[in-house]
Amino acid sequence: MLIIDSPSNNAYFNIASEEYLLDKYPNDEIFLLYVNAPSIIVGRFQNTLAEINLDYVTENKIKVVRRMSGGGAVYHDLGNLNFSFHTPLGDDDFSDFSKFTQPVVDLLNNLDVPAKLEGRNDLVVDGKKFSGNAKLARKGKMIQHGTILLDSEMKVLSEALKINPLKFRDKAVKSARARVTNLIDYFPGGITVDKFKQLLIGQIIKENAENTSIHQLRPEEVAKIEQLAAEKYSTWDWNFGGSPSYDFNKAIKVPAGFIELHMDVKKGIIQKVKIFGDFFASQPIEELEEKLVGVPHETEKLRQILSTVNLTEYFGNVMLEEILELFM
Repeated sequence: MLIIDSPSNNAYFNIASEEYLLDKYPNDEIFLLYVNAPSIIVGRFQNTLAEINLDYVTENKIKVVRRMSGGGAVYHDLGNLNFSFHTPLGDDDFSDFSKFTQPVVDLLNNLDVPAKLEGRNDLVVDGKKFSGNAKLARKGKMIQHGTILLDSEMKVLSEALKINPLKFRDKAVKSARARVTNLIDYFPGGITVDKFKQLLIGQIIKENAENTSIHQLRPEEVAKIEQLAAEKYSTWDWNFGGSPSYDFNKAIKVPAGFIELHMDVKKGIIQKVKIFGDFFASQPIEELEEKLVGVPHETEKLRQILSTVNLTEYFGNVMLEEILELFM
């Protein structure tokens, strides 16, 4: 396993580095660590403008970057450590987050912090979330990455992110600040992000003693990542994308996550489709969107198309009837 500590705090660079490393090292396991200056990282399938407080983000010069994986939007700053595992896809359950969150849990438990994996993809302590995790499958590899809130600016986090009520309709109304927590309060003597990073690297080395090596990004690798960041990850097209004037909009909350549908329907025929949400997809959602173009906006016609598709590859654990509800 190659252990890489990013030399940059630029979110464009660090999110681009995940794609670069995936392509550069197709057969290597990688453990990447990075810390971003204030930024919002949105999931691959999310409607960015629906997730952020645009005025606040613009005023405070907070970068907005779309990542390759699904899941929800998260806030990063210098008090937040981010980790990313790259591994061959293999036969592991794509929806299982436990394998690559366990080193974080083990480290914290050894430091007397009662952390655990809870729900689909969250690490919590005393019922409050300090880490969200996401993953993607591509080119025979899987990336699972997560955040660790150590000493993040909670006020900025709650102001920068919009909370969609649909995501929390099964819970009492709570502020984002009440649902998440920093780990700094669990370290009486205090701890820095860099110190925790070194402890986590030590944990990974301990668990993979014979198969780890530290890899420093070479100048040519840094240049290639910077190029990818400039051409893709810092662009409006990637991070926000064009939004046609959709005629049909609907959102649902299912066990697999939040799913939002936008469609342009002309004379009863679907012309354009965009699907957003915090679900996890092992196949590109664009494939499903393309299958729906030209289909009548009618239950039985949609049922015929959707019943030929493995919906779990696009949304995780969902039923046909749940997805049909989204279209009606």
